[in-house]
Amino acid sequence: MNIKLRLIILSFFQFAVWGAYLTSMGNYLGSVGLGPKIGLFYAMQGIVSIFMPAIMGIIADRWIAAQRLLGYCHFMAAVFLFSAGFYGMNAGSQVKFSTLFTLYSLSVAFYMPTIALSNSAAYIILLKNNYDTIKAFPPIRTFGTIGFICAMLFVNFAGISEESLHFNFFGKAEFPSFQNNYMQFFVSAILGIILFIYTFTLPKCEIKKNNQKISIFDALGLKAFSLFKDRKMAIFFIFSMLLGVSLQITNGYANPFITTFKDIPDFSKTWGASNANAMISLSQVSETLCILLIPFFLKRFGIKNVMLMSMFAWVLRFGLFGLGNPGSGVWMFILSMIVYGIAFDFFNVSGSLFVDKETDKSISSSAQGVFMMMTNGFGATIGMLVAGQIVNHYVFSQTEHMAQLEGWKTAWFIFAAYALIVTILFAIIFKYKHNPKELGEVSH
Repeated sequence: MNIKLRLIILSFFQFAVWGAYLTSMGNYLGSVGLGPKIGLFYAMQGIVSIFMPAIMGIIADRWIAAQRLLGYCHFMAAVFLFSAGFYGMNAGSQVKFSTLFTLYSLSVAFYMPTIALSNSAAYIILLKNNYDTIKAFPPIRTFGTIGFICAMLFVNFAGISEESLHFNFFGKAEFPSFQNNYMQFFVSAILGIILFIYTFTLPKCEIKKNNQKISIFDALGLKAFSLFKDRKMAIFFIFSMLLGVSLQITNGYANPFITTFKDIPDFSKTWGASNANAMISLSQVSETLCILLIPFFLKRFGIKNVMLMSMFAWVLRFGLFGLGNPGSGVWMFILSMIVYGIAFDFFNVSGSLFVDKETDKSISSSAQGVFMMMTNGFGATIGMLVAGQIVNHYVFSQTEHMAQLEGWKTAWFIFAAYALIVTILFAIIFKYKHNPKELGEVSH
């Protein structure tokens, strides 16, 4: 089998595992009375992202080949997530937070490092087979997003009815969709086991033999934190964290919010109210398409302006949720999904490019790690914990459906206001002069 095709399959399953539950888990948690705890579940992804990728990276560099460690991590993540699904199945509506949260936390602790490990394995395999990683990897990674979308759509439309698998494409309100129950965990676990088996077919990634003693400080990439001494870099990393606050909010709360409309008579029979995950999948479609626009926008407008576009897109992302509905206002939901690609990709890619350009090559990898730690680690964790408190106060404290809906709108407007403040402050405080020649041929 062609090397690129083998890596495409790897990327597809890598993100399909995540897509099976990432955007729909909040809906399940709400259905078993754990709605007020949604923020904690999603915050855990950020917490483990702070240290687990670094630990697994050290292991892959020194003891276990990247493709093999990738498989082992997926196996452990699948075991714990299968256990979470099995527990949810037996507990029914009597799910205990402590049990489900523990099993889920152990699962994501092993899953989150696999994102970096799958990238590392792909880079090593491509280089080993004389491919230019800059040209070869982006199309391969695109199939990861496609896998994510496919898993989302399967979980949305699939359900167990009359003891057999059925698909609901027309928005039947009472259909037991996987997006609303524990079955999403089983889907993810099965995909994880498939990927675990598949990793044994991948070419071997050689372990670099290095007898030089390296301190724990250097091994964990903490040397890059010296960049905070540079005022420009310090400002950038702080804003990376502030923007990272927004990253996981819609993953955790978009599905429960849209599904709330099922309890409102005027919207109960609308397609969108019963197919929240399918609607949200448009965000990932947009993400895939927006990647193609990044080189043009970077050359034309510069890094700072592209990052500002991303920040303002977050304002629209949240604000349109607050204004829209699955009926006459469904176009606002769709527009919110479209701008997500700009919101997510434009900052991540341009931010990564900025870090690469402004840091010494000896610590560039570590600097990228700091960037990810500030956004997906600290930022996303703080964001979900704070967002959880806001949603609990305005939404889950209410018992009436209309009151909950109004609470959702208030919460979305608060998130939009926060994103707007961050955007304005970034525009004023962060100084960066655009030079098109410096960017060269931007590759995504």
